[in-house]
Amino acid sequence: MCALRVIVCRALYSVSNPLLRTTIQNGSVISARDCSLAGNKERHALRWDLTPDDIRTSTDSLINRVKAVYDDIGSLKIEHVSVENTLKALAHAKLDYASSLHVLDFPQYVCPSKEVRAASTEADKKLSEFDVEISMREDVFQRITALQNKLQDNLSPEEKRFLDRLVTLGKRKGLHLSKDMQEEIKRKSKLICKLSIEFNQNLNEDNTFLVFSENELGGLADSFLNGLDKTANGRYKVTLEYPHYFPLMKRCHNPETRRKMETAFHSRCKDVNTAILEQLIQLKAKVADLLGYTSHANYVLEINMAKNAGNVSDFLDTFYETLKPIGIKERKYILALKKRECLMKGFQYDGQINAWDLPYYMNQVEQCKFAVNKDKLIEYFPLGVVTEGLFGIYQELLGLTFTQVEHANVWHENVKLYSARDTETGEEIGQFYMDLHPREGKFGHAACFGLQPGCRGPDGKRRLPVAAMVANFTKPRKGWPSLLQHHEVETYFHEFGHVMHEICSKTTFSEFSGTLVETDFVEVPSQMLENWVWEKEPLRRMSRHYKDGSPIPDNLLDKLIASRVANTGLMNLRQVVLGKVDQSLHSCPDADTAEVFAKHCEDILGVPATPGTNMIASFSHLVGGYDGQYYSYLWSEVYSMDIYFSRFKKEGIMNPKVGKEYRRVILEAGGSEDGMDMLKTFLGRDPCQDAFFQSKGLIKS
Repeated sequence: MCALRVIVCRALYSVSNPLLRTTIQNGSVISARDCSLAGNKERHALRWDLTPDDIRTSTDSLINRVKAVYDDIGSLKIEHVSVENTLKALAHAKLDYASSLHVLDFPQYVCPSKEVRAASTEADKKLSEFDVEISMREDVFQRITALQNKLQDNLSPEEKRFLDRLVTLGKRKGLHLSKDMQEEIKRKSKLICKLSIEFNQNLNEDNTFLVFSENELGGLADSFLNGLDKTANGRYKVTLEYPHYFPLMKRCHNPETRRKMETAFHSRCKDVNTAILEQLIQLKAKVADLLGYTSHANYVLEINMAKNAGNVSDFLDTFYETLKPIGIKERKYILALKKRECLMKGFQYDGQINAWDLPYYMNQVEQCKFAVNKDKLIEYFPLGVVTEGLFGIYQELLGLTFTQVEHANVWHENVKLYSARDTETGEEIGQFYMDLHPREGKFGHAACFGLQPGCRGPDGKRRLPVAAMVANFTKPRKGWPSLLQHHEVETYFHEFGHVMHEICSKTTFSEFSGTLVETDFVEVPSQMLENWVWEKEPLRRMSRHYKDGSPIPDNLLDKLIASRVANTGLMNLRQVVLGKVDQSLHSCPDADTAEVFAKHCEDILGVPATPGTNMIASFSHLVGGYDGQYYSYLWSEVYSMDIYFSRFKKEGIMNPKVGKEYRRVILEAGGSEDGMDMLKTFLGRDPCQDAFFQSKGLIKS
């Protein structure tokens, strides 16, 4: 219910990166009216050197500036409303707000200073309350509806879409209801925003680590151990950050070490965040009821492609029935692997797959069935080489040229800023920041943050969009470069796909810029681009041995590509679990989150949740724009695979003609058209599911 904007990232997979898609709101000191990033001769950059006092002052200034516009519109006589004084005035205010948000709220995720992060979080809370206030201005809503009734044929398609959207959103805020009900909705919506921010803040500030001996870390590569800090007595400190957690869970031979890590990872902020999330579930259910919906899930789904919870349930059930027999076979194979290893190493065999076993033995499946040597493979993916190859592929495919901006103003010395230009015209189309390594207090996952919209300003000229890719790849250290696992390369491609969606945007209104599309369509562009890391030519372009620059041997590359279908059943059943947990939690007035998660894990995945943990307490999707909508990762993947196999695989994966058409039809349009209409235009037909199941090895091509 909170007027939140979203950042986008990969789905929460069980054994690769659980990359969260959470929400951010509000904040910047640069007015779109005063400081365009495009269309003006004088260039201005976003400022990242604000003090806590600067943030507080600028937050108040932003609120006052935008409120004044809403006050002006709300005071208009109904009969005097027009496109200029109402629709365009609102569009300009929204652009000002969208262009003046993230210098204030983004630092909470990336700034090295704890004081600045705290001030940014407080700004976020204040601006979230303001979001609720302006989204529930009944006086403005009355003028919008009057304008809609007055206008029939004199609007462009995007203007009509914008006006209709404003009316729809007003009704979804309850502005057609009584004053008392509006006030109750407003109070609850503000509390939802406040609690959501606190949930994420708790996770961002968590700095838990565990200490192990070298023997307890058996099976882990020297490159991993060399990157760990040590205690005074020579033991290793292992954090719960991705570059530590996932390699350990996949490679460590010691089951007790894995058990301790998995328990700690899924107990992060358990008590405080469980209480917050269960309160949020109740609040959202109450607001949905006030608005006349049977559940919060049905409320959020109404404006998605799926439309209602029944369609989502049918979709997930169909996937479950297809994947169930595959999952049974995979579990039997994993149990056989576990039994054999327990006999060989003298471990007690308990006859079941535990949560701390799953990533380890799924990794074993890749090694046993596909002979993928990950210790060898990682040596061919140094971060610099991957970045060079990734940039080259995106540039060639989309007709772009990237150039690093020298002496850029950034929030940390390791951050880089790049300019993107159209290769043919030389026109600058956007800018993007790259912040790729972990540090204390930083957002702990991988995501794309939209920082400036790419749309037209009041002067009719396009504003330059800006985005940031934030990740947590291993730092270079002690003679070792930053080396990526292949799944991290996949994550890199995915997140950078979101960056391209942001900076290629060419909409009229900021409301539709970049990734502001239906939630169950937003992952389509980036998921589609993940396919390039499973093809030989692109893989060769983004890999070289970190020591001598030699290419990946053909046999290693062939085995890697063949392993794409490894663990298909369990990987996708995990997604079904999370989708169904999300639907269950947001279809009831209250819930025991740990109990619901444990039940679905056992029933669908066949792997029990570890007693005493609650994975849901760190499941930021549910407080960050994916509540009632986590199914979207599977839903989007169906369409992304159709795009890839039907156009790129068929016409050439590096075909610039197809790439530029993709940029024009899908990326530039943002949310100015329905996702289904964009799909039909690009595919030349209605989409279908066959390509998805083909990519999973479930049907023959």
